[in-house]
Amino acid sequence: MRWLIRTLSKRLFRGRKNQSRDARAANQTGDGNLFRAPRKNQVLSPDLETNLKAIKAIFDKCSDVIYREFVFAQNEQIRLALIYIDGLADKGQVSEQIMRALALEVPMVVPGQEITKARALEFIKQRGLCMHQVKETDKLQDVIHAILSGDTVLLVDGHTCAIINGARGWEARSITDPVAEPTVRGPRESFVETLRTNTALIRRRIKSPGLKIETLRLGEVTNTDVAIAYVEGIVNDKLVEEVKSRLERIKVDAVLETGYIEELIEDNPWSPFPTVNHTEKPDRVAAMLLEGRVAILVDGTPFVLTVPTLFVEYLQASEDYYERFLFASAVRLIRFVSMILSLTLPSLYIAAISFHHELFPTPLLLSIAAQREAVPFPVFIEVLIMELSFEILREAGVRLPRPIGQAVSIVGALVIGEASVRAGLIAAATVIVVALTGIASFTFFYSFSIAFRLLRFTLMVLSAALGLLGLISGLAVITIHLCSLRSFGVPYLSPMIPTTGVDLKDVVLRSPWWGMFTRPRLIARQDQKRQEQGLKPTPPKNPRP
Repeated sequence: MRWLIRTLSKRLFRGRKNQSRDARAANQTGDGNLFRAPRKNQVLSPDLETNLKAIKAIFDKCSDVIYREFVFAQNEQIRLALIYIDGLADKGQVSEQIMRALALEVPMVVPGQEITKARALEFIKQRGLCMHQVKETDKLQDVIHAILSGDTVLLVDGHTCAIINGARGWEARSITDPVAEPTVRGPRESFVETLRTNTALIRRRIKSPGLKIETLRLGEVTNTDVAIAYVEGIVNDKLVEEVKSRLERIKVDAVLETGYIEELIEDNPWSPFPTVNHTEKPDRVAAMLLEGRVAILVDGTPFVLTVPTLFVEYLQASEDYYERFLFASAVRLIRFVSMILSLTLPSLYIAAISFHHELFPTPLLLSIAAQREAVPFPVFIEVLIMELSFEILREAGVRLPRPIGQAVSIVGALVIGEASVRAGLIAAATVIVVALTGIASFTFFYSFSIAFRLLRFTLMVLSAALGLLGLISGLAVITIHLCSLRSFGVPYLSPMIPTTGVDLKDVVLRSPWWGMFTRPRLIARQDQKRQEQGLKPTPPKNPRP
């Protein structure tokens, strides 16, 4: 009996192993894969029919792929085939600058040189096409990627090279005001979903040959174009190498947004604090590149990543550098105070009400006690209910259409707060504390406020259990964690910890432009000089009467 069971089990497991081995082999050869991808380094054939057959097999059941066969310059001996995707290529360019130019218009020929089948490719490249961008390739993989990217591919019978024409022309969103980072003063342009438009917005602001933009592809299925931008001579070369290294080891099926990359390249994925910044403002990216950072642009999203990232960046707005330094410093100081309030105000309120009544003046304590006389819940449950209600309203306001979302968030907060106080479920002071906390969290970037929203609940639990001791202990742990964070090797709390005296000119308070003559020392390791010294304006020595 044992022998029979052992024999059956061996045959069963052997069959499973053979099935898994066959599946792995099928994946390696391309059979049974998500798509019939060409083999790596597979070259084109000189026969036009063979190339068309291979491409049609790859794009099987793709009704949006257009194949157009015709002859060159009314010569029946020279056959051409044009391939593009309907909706991604500009039909005007395809019709006028490619089809009409090649099929109907005969190019001028140098005396003694005839248009033969062997010389057709050179004639088409030099005299036939009226395109702004033309490339050659003999690899089938490059042909497939060009077609999927919106370019048109021209195949010439008798030649192993294909001509890739830059005729991209899909529908795209126009450049509009930034939605996530609105400003009162400054540029009103934001990035869009087209990669080349985004790189052009950066190039418009940094008109220097030192601005380098390198492109690579990520995503085994999506083949998303990703660009790395940096200013040569300012950026640290090791930082560029590290960014390329982290991007090249990403092996995923799809990259649809910068968030896919952000989680795969950050230094500490378990930290609630973001160590990779993102923005939709070209002027902000240009300013960061000029400080020695690296930008990562992804085709299909208006948000651009910048590394390394510092803690103080999330409390700085691009508008701070467009206003006079006195007003900018005052507004930035308000943001720092709001950050502390959004993190600690509910916890401080819970600790003071539960354990430390002596912190309140007697009239205020009597007023709060009178409000809480009919409240049936402890102060921790009371604050927790209001915080959860506020978070639900905030999330509803974000997800709903904009006109409805604003009405729901505002009316919902007023109705719930007023009804809770009138019903005796929540004290009026609690509503004020939660509302002030929520408003304070709106003064800095949304991605950074998410970390404070998570940590706020942790500090509330500690304060309810241990009072001010729990609050101080939680803040100490958060501070230690922040001191240990790195963003691509740069300390997260720099230039505060470790302290760099020169760079403190642009942290809590902003120095005037004539006082910030150096770049951040821990980021720009090469050219740290930003401007000449002695640019402070002075009144004329001999004023006119």
